[in-house]
Amino acid sequence: MSNSVNRPTHISEEEWALRVKLAHCYHLIDFFGWTETIFNHISARLPHIEGEYLVNPFGLNYTEITPENLIKVDVNGHKLDDSPYDGNPAGFALHGAIHAAREDVHCVIHTHTNEVSAIAMKKQGFTHDSFYGAQLYGRVAYHAFEGITLFEDEKGRMLESLGQKHILVLRNHGIAVGEFDIERTFFLLWTTQRAAEIQVTSGALGGEDVLLEQNIREKCADLTQMLIKDSGFADKFYNAMVRKMEAEKGPCW
Repeated sequence: MSNSVNRPTHISEEEWALRVKLAHCYHLIDFFGWTETIFNHISARLPHIEGEYLVNPFGLNYTEITPENLIKVDVNGHKLDDSPYDGNPAGFALHGAIHAAREDVHCVIHTHTNEVSAIAMKKQGFTHDSFYGAQLYGRVAYHAFEGITLFEDEKGRMLESLGQKHILVLRNHGIAVGEFDIERTFFLLWTTQRAAEIQVTSGALGGEDVLLEQNIREKCADLTQMLIKDSGFADKFYNAMVRKMEAEKGPCW
């Protein structure tokens, strides 16, 4: 996997490893076709440092992100380093609110794919009757649309909507997913996206769906949670996706 950019001496090995991983995540989002041009964010909390996060320089395509050009911001999205690039404080409002309130969430990804945005439009939201939808049972929260997410007073309401769950459906908008690290967050996003794709396709197909019993949904969700938490499954998945991307497109930087 591409690690060819030399680590600047002022960046620790631990931070550099996180930068490499996060830069790969931006490229993966583009590789899977989940980008919204230059918008949205993937944020990662710096290890052992309170209130500092890595995000993309605003204005760059996701394919232009490298470990070195990622910028440090505080919980309000304000730049903390001397990067020539600027952040997007307004766009970090959602991420900052979640990071500040949830010690268990070290990475947040926000997307607007067609399938996810379509489900965010529906009163029913996500169903839990497909292989992937069942894995999300009990993990999805919903927040009513209040306009573009810019304003301080909405943060508390978003957090109240999220509670202790890991997927926040922003009604009429998109989703934010958050987990303990980048690998787990990416896998959760992938699962959520697949659930959305299948639900949209099933709805277009017509006919009556086979519904799962609640105990089956709970079993699937619990098993997936246990697998992700207690094994290297998410790491293996993430690294495999990076290898696949670079095999098809070449090194990211």
